[in-house]
Amino acid sequence: MMTVEYELFGKKIQIESGKVARQASGSVVVRCGDCVILSTVCLGADKKGDFLPLTVEYVEKDYAAGRIPGGHFRREGKLSERETLVSRIIDRPARPLFPEGFTHEIQVINTVMSADGEHETDVLAALGASAAIAISEIPSDGPFATVRVVRVDGKLTLNPTISEISRADINFVVAGTRDAIVMVEGGASEATESEVLDALFFAHREMQPLIDLQLELQRAVGKAKVEFTPKAYVAIDESRVEAFITPRLREAIKPVEKHARRDAIKGVKELSFAEFVNAEAEGAAERAAELSHLFEETLYRVVRTSMIESGRRLDGRDTRTVRPISIDLGLLPRAHGSSLFTRGETQAIVSVTVGTEGDAQRLYGLTGASEKTFMLHYNFPPFSVGETKPLRGPGRREVGHGALAERAVQAILPSAKNFPYVLRIVSEITESNGSSSMATVCGSSLSLMQAGVPIKAPVAGVAMGLIKESDSVMILTDILGDEDHLGDMDFKVCGTNKGITALQMDIKIKGLDRDIMKTALEQAREGRLHILSKMQEAISEPAKEMSSFAPRIVTIKINPDKIRDIIGPGGKMIRSISESCDVKLDVSDDGTVNVAGNDGKKIQDAIAIIQSITAEAEVGKLYEGIVKRITEFGAFVEILPGTDGLVHISQLAEGRVNRVTDVVKEGDLIWVKVLEVDRQGKIRLSLKEALVERRAQGL
Repeated sequence: MMTVEYELFGKKIQIESGKVARQASGSVVVRCGDCVILSTVCLGADKKGDFLPLTVEYVEKDYAAGRIPGGHFRREGKLSERETLVSRIIDRPARPLFPEGFTHEIQVINTVMSADGEHETDVLAALGASAAIAISEIPSDGPFATVRVVRVDGKLTLNPTISEISRADINFVVAGTRDAIVMVEGGASEATESEVLDALFFAHREMQPLIDLQLELQRAVGKAKVEFTPKAYVAIDESRVEAFITPRLREAIKPVEKHARRDAIKGVKELSFAEFVNAEAEGAAERAAELSHLFEETLYRVVRTSMIESGRRLDGRDTRTVRPISIDLGLLPRAHGSSLFTRGETQAIVSVTVGTEGDAQRLYGLTGASEKTFMLHYNFPPFSVGETKPLRGPGRREVGHGALAERAVQAILPSAKNFPYVLRIVSEITESNGSSSMATVCGSSLSLMQAGVPIKAPVAGVAMGLIKESDSVMILTDILGDEDHLGDMDFKVCGTNKGITALQMDIKIKGLDRDIMKTALEQAREGRLHILSKMQEAISEPAKEMSSFAPRIVTIKINPDKIRDIIGPGGKMIRSISESCDVKLDVSDDGTVNVAGNDGKKIQDAIAIIQSITAEAEVGKLYEGIVKRITEFGAFVEILPGTDGLVHISQLAEGRVNRVTDVVKEGDLIWVKVLEVDRQGKIRLSLKEALVERRAQGL
């Protein structure tokens, strides 16, 4: 067994190998505090296809936090949304590092086996995955390191505790190799571009010891790498094929409309197959496979060189122009807020639903139970790209895009104190040609404002691309789907006119320096401000009134000691109020009561009942009460439901009173004045002074 360790910003990280899961191609156990993650990788058979069959899984076990799973089966089921998102964070930096053309099946599994609730396990699992690959026989350009960089009280730090993360105004997960940053995911509270750059390159600089740690482990226990030589294409004449394809592709990529361009490219491919592949001849399958690969390589080169040479995009734009934008508000009459956001050939219908506290999503994770009061769901149906495909629920891509948009919008939502509603946003992508997640961000802001949600500021998003050939660099604003596929970077930036709220970046090339990233961020800011100006033209501020179909919530405060009176025995009183007034009641321990309903009068009726139950006597105020009990020294009068006070015999009338019953009897309805409420809550009343005061008022 071999163990290596490093102290990263005061937190000791250990990676050990050789004791657990020894039949895997590579396995390590990562420890930090009381967190323990097992990361394994296995190499499977060669699938001999045209893509890398890599699967990455991140799994949290309930026993890691000392809990038994809920549900009928009492065992872990399918991956949660968090597990899916962490799996993507590990997959994205790992995938580009495997050699091109390597088609063996690879499976990476990261299992959280102990969680202490103090240290985040996602970046530790990513570190473990890289280390497992590094010591395995699988060829890779790694290792890579993954860290979380945050800024707390103006200071940057790596891999903070969970409590520190909650106080951070910058929070990014950054993955990088020795040479460069390869992946970024996270958000900020309207951080400037320079602040974001400082955080990212701080993370890259400070993560280097974690790469050294993996290399040390690899030297000690690493297996010899499988020899891999990219496939040589011998069945066809490459130079002849390229000479045939290249000029035809240059013509085929000229149409600016997506489907016309793709049809033209498809026509060239079919023509090349007819020219170079005889389906009846021996070795036709091998020739077809080689030609398909060579065609894609040629298309990749032709598109990139054509754009670099001309300075123009596939759709005819220059590098900085955003596609035409159109906005329609209130598209869905029964939704509480909605918008149709169209940018070029990308379009999203985004709706907002306003709910009450009972609509919050209950989450159960290794750090305990929590409630989610804001949800954003992104749907990408196959018709949006003109395809047919079974609907099987949201996939990893949809979950990831939704999480990015949710992070971007979360930063501009009002506080629960000022807006005690639950919000759900749903984005239906109805057309797509790149940047659909950014259309979701823009549509979300528009729909929230149309719904009357008092957001702090509108937020917009723009997807940036990059083409780098030798010393030539082309940074693209608002990329198309083909530019994403054929480019070197996918860089999504979301924010307000003040700063960045969310960022997602995947880089496919080595050596992307700070100057290029700085230029990309500045160009993204320019594009974002342009989009925000178009949104401002459609709606400049949140609507003053919410939809008549949305619930209303009125918040009142009561004495926490009175909560039991509202609840009643076995919840009888709160159910009675809810049913009789057709409202929902949410009562907090601090005495905050939210009354929600669609009818304003019924809400006020419920509030009146609550106030009558919880009202407290005020000194100097007159109350009409009922005599409940007679004693020798006075009468007890109920002035509020469940609240009574004593009218001493001396306070019943002017002059001497011999017997209490000479003045009042049980059941009498009388006016009294509150003279005093002592520390024990006992109330002293006066019938005499109430009569005097009422006479003075002419009553």
